[in-house]
Formats: sequence, C-alpha cells, structure tokens
Amino acid sequence: MAVKPPSASDYSEGSIRVLKGLEPVKQRPGMYTRTDNPLHIIQEVLDNAADEALAGFGKKIKVTLHADGSVSVEDDGRGIPFGLHPEENAPVIELVFTRLHAGGKFDKGKGGAYSFSGGLHGVGVSVTNALATRLEATSHREGQVARLVFAGGDVVEPLVARPLEAGERKQGTTVRVWPDAKYFESSSLPLGELTHLLRSKAVLMPGVAVTLVNEKNRETQTWQYKGGLRDYLSQTLSADPVIPLFEGEGFAGGADESFAEGEGAAWAVAFTEEGAPVRESYVNLIPTSAGGTHDSGLRDGLFQAVKGFIELHSLLPKGVKLMPEDVFARASYVLSAKVLDPQFQGQIKERLNSRDAVRLVSSFVRPALELWLNQHVEYGKKLAELAIKAAQTRQRAGQKVEKKKGSGVAVLPGKLTDCESRDLAYNEVFLVEGDSAGGSAKMGRDKENQAVLPLRGKVLNTWEVERDRLFANTEVHDISVAIGVDPHGPDDTPDLSGLRYGKICILSDADVDGAHIQVLLLTLFFRHFPKLIEAGHIYVARPPLFRVDIPARGKKPAAKLYALDEAELASILDKAAKDGVPREKCQLSRFKGLGEMNAEQLWETTLNPDTRRLLPVQLGSLGFADTEGLITKLMGKGEAASRRELMELHGDAVEVDI
Repeated sequence: MAVKPPSASDYSEGSIRVLKGLEPVKQRPGMYTRTDNPLHIIQEVLDNAADEALAGFGKKIKVTLHADGSVSVEDDGRGIPFGLHPEENAPVIELVFTRLHAGGKFDKGKGGAYSFSGGLHGVGVSVTNALATRLEATSHREGQVARLVFAGGDVVEPLVARPLEAGERKQGTTVRVWPDAKYFESSSLPLGELTHLLRSKAVLMPGVAVTLVNEKNRETQTWQYKGGLRDYLSQTLSADPVIPLFEGEGFAGGADESFAEGEGAAWAVAFTEEGAPVRESYVNLIPTSAGGTHDSGLRDGLFQAVKGFIELHSLLPKGVKLMPEDVFARASYVLSAKVLDPQFQGQIKERLNSRDAVRLVSSFVRPALELWLNQHVEYGKKLAELAIKAAQTRQRAGQKVEKKKGSGVAVLPGKLTDCESRDLAYNEVFLVEGDSAGGSAKMGRDKENQAVLPLRGKVLNTWEVERDRLFANTEVHDISVAIGVDPHGPDDTPDLSGLRYGKICILSDADVDGAHIQVLLLTLFFRHFPKLIEAGHIYVARPPLFRVDIPARGKKPAAKLYALDEAELASILDKAAKDGVPREKCQLSRFKGLGEMNAEQLWETTLNPDTRRLLPVQLGSLGFADTEGLITKLMGKGEAASRRELMELHGDAVEVDI
C-alpha cells in the first residue's frame, strides 16, 4: 500500500513547533525590543547597572563604544552571582543571560535583592544576548573574577573563575556586546539618543558618575549632577520660566496604609509662555517616553492645586471653566517616580500602566504645590493668570465652531445627559446599553466633559436600511441628533462643523449580548457615518468582566483589580500567588453587566481617562469598497447560507463565553 507523501497543507501533530531557550526572541525580536537600531538592547544592560546604583551599591557607570562596533557597560555594583543555582544546577550568571523570565527583580519588597527596579519581566539581558553575535560577561565578586562568553545566545566559552589580582576592582559587572546587524534596520547606535539617556541616568541618581567613552573619535564625556532634576530642567528649557522652578519629592513611610514604604516621586516643574515644553518622565530610572499613569498623577496634582488656589483667591472670571489642559499646556517637567511593582505597556516599557501611580504621584504633588503657592502668592497669581488665559483661548475657539451651526438645530433627545463643556477636543459621549447602566454612567461620569446617551435594547441592524428611512427608528434618530452630524455615505462630504463630541464611545456589557450591540452600532457608523470613523471620532470602551479583591499581605495593602477577560484574570491570580496570596483567598466577582457596577467602579474602570481602556475604531488597510462585501455577508438579512459556510470554516477559531 502506497503511503501518501505529506503535502504543504497537511496539519498534524508534527506541525506544532515548541520554541526553546532564546529561540522566541530570534524568531520575533520586535516582540521583545525595538528593532530600528540596537540602542534598546544596550539600554537593557545599562538599566541593570543603574538598578545596582539605585539599590545603593554602585557609584560609577561607564559605557564604551569600541572601534570594532561592540559596546561595553561597566559598573561597580555587587557583580552578578556566578555560583550554581540551587534548582537549575547551572551558574546563575549563565541563567541570567540565557533564560527568559529569569532575574533578581521579581522578588520585590523588603528582603528582595532589588526593592525598586525597572526590571519587570526578567527577559532584559537575555534578549541582548539572543540578538548579539558575541557577548562577554565578567563579574567581580567575593574575591574572585568570573568570565564567560556567548555567541548568538549560546555559551561558547564556559564559565572560568579565578582569584582577584592585585590592583583589580573588587566588585562590579562588565558586559561587552556585539549586536547582530541582521536583526536591526540600522546597525549604528543613535549617539544623540544614547547621550541623552546617559545624561538622564546621571540626573536621576545625584552623585553617580556616568561616563561615555567613544574610541572612534577618542572623546570622553562624564555626567555627575549634584542638583538633580532642577539643574537638568533649567539647563534644558528653551525659554525663561514665568515663575521659579517648582520642585519637590514625597515618598511613603513605613506607616503608610495606601502605598509601600519608599514608593513616591521627585519632580521639577517649570511654566513658560513660549518655546516647546520639555516633558520627561521615568519610573525606577526607566525612561517612559510615552508617559503613563505617573504623568497623569502629576497633571492631576498640578491641576487640583492651581484650581484650589484660584478658587481660594476668587480669581476665575465669570463664565470661564478651568480644565486640566489649561494648567498643563505651558508646563515643562522632569518626573522620577519610584513604584514597587511597576506595570508597563509592552516589553520596551515606554508607558507606565500601574493604576495606583495616578493616586501615588498626585497625593504628593498636590499638597506640596498648594503649600508653595500659598507661601508665594504673587507667583501663584502669575500661574493662575497663565491658566485662565489658556482657558479663555480654548473657549473662544469652541464658540467659533458654535456660530457655524446655524439656527435650525434639532432639539436634543430628552434622555441625553449632556456635558457642561462645549469644547470639541475634550467632549465625549458614551452610548450606553440599558437604562440601569446609563444611571451608573450618569452618576460616575465627569459632568464637565462626559455625556451619556442610554440606548434601550438592541439597536436596529441598519446595514440594509435606506438613508431616508433611518430616522423612523428612535434610537438611530437620537444618536444622530446627539452627535450633531447627519447620515452620509463614504463618498459624501458631510458638514462635520456641527459635531458635538470629539469622542463617540460605544459602551456595552462585556458579555455576548454586549458584543452584539457593539456590532450593531459599529455597523450603523460604518454604513451611515463613515466620515466619523475616518476622522478618528469613534471608540469602543472595554469594561472589565471580572473584579478580584486581593487581601492585604505583609506591607502590601489590600487591592482590588479588574480583569478584561479570562486571560487577564489568570495573570492577576498567578501574580497574587507569587506574592504569597493563594487563589482561594482572592475574592472573585463576575459582572453580568454594566448595570451591576456602581458609579465609582464604572468611573475607575471604564470612564476615567487615566485608567480606562478605549479602543479607537479604524478601517485598517482595507477601504470601504473592499470591506462592503464582507460586512454584507455578516450583516445582510438574505445571507444566512454564506454565514453558515463562514462559521463552518472558521468556527473552531472562536472562543465562546457561555
């Protein structure tokens, strides 16, 4: 009997590949690091050296750009341990460079090797090793020096330890890396970015000397700051500040019930009338170029303090409404936050996502600025004047748009709970499923710039409804009138000057029914309001499906966390278990719908701009014409047969929440 040879389309047990060791990094480097140039893999090594200094064990960091294209980072920290790991039976230094999710930074809190560090995933220098043609690691520690060499992530020269010789430094780590050019768009390091990074490390660690040696042009630069953030910001500003630089710091003590001991922030803030603002933020010395929740905490603290000062001295002119952006528009700042267990967005840590960081930073910034403003009333009045001027400019711009609307404006629907602001840039309307959820949303929202329009039941499937028959449906009529734009087609040029909200957010339950309503509303906007999608005004809110209450453990206070889905829930429970809280002690609750959430929960998880998840709706690479056929198959009334065929083909790829 002839055996059929395997074809390219065969899918069997042998088709499944298990990537081992550092193979996942080599296969998909973009998941672990930036691939435009090798700076980020060098930064991983630099961050380790900085974490040693942050922990108080190092005073010098030296980066050398060698003539052969390699880069070395040298520190005088404790040196990576090179004895055998008790469980893995391999030298610890080898595990650090060859195993994903191996490191000394998971164990946070008292007794851990690193209480405050940027290390979070334990994949840092193992990624550097995977994407390098060669890596040499040398550790000076406990009277010995150990060295081992890797190529492409594999050990090529096993660990050799010898006693220290006279004159050799007693402790520290040196890592020399030859980045593999095939993984990067450009193999050269951006010198400007590297210099800025090293300078900022010196700023954030006053007293630590950071040196850059360039063998190619024989230049050496050393940065060591005594004045820290204040000196750095004043040197970086392109215009003179309106008031003296406001600087301060605040860290939680051992008796603090809300935050772990040592958590907090240091900051320097300047207000200028011209020039581009300087805005830099860091978490445990890691630069967060995309900002995050610690930036939001600084913004909130500044706004609340300035607003309080203006109200105390009755400085706000009649009819002017102050918003956070009015205070923040001309602010430059350098912010350095210390967070015990930071949660970043993505492996390259460009944005901090820890929800508690908003409250942490704000709780220290606000009282400090309030005190400073009331001690320097003249400066406070200058700052108030700057913020009020920004608010008046913003409101004037909003009124210009208002005048274009004409007198024949339709009467707004009665069930719309509108916001007070008329500023398109900040206004949001939430299309909420059901009256009970609408009630929670109305109570939990920020009435200044968030409006709520409750929808009753399932919205009409409008895919095959003619445009002139749309308004026969009350819900569709109310949506159109509330947003201030008439239905139109993809080739029309509708008048968007009447648009009343910059963000139109679909907010439905996290279950199957909620997903159905979401699809019906997306169909309505795609078919009859396509220019709103094109202009980036349509969003989908992501409410959580689960709430997890984790009891207090040790110094860590009790926490309530929200999970979007099963996967996120599993991740939260795994982390709690690592922190010593077993699954059975965590209290789980599943939200059957938005109506079950009280106003505070809805604000915290879904409405608060600092902590919510809001997905922008985009067309992607396909245009309207290319997508129409697919949507007709999904939403058309006479398409049951083709839908059945689609489900039979791809039904096994869908996870159903039953």
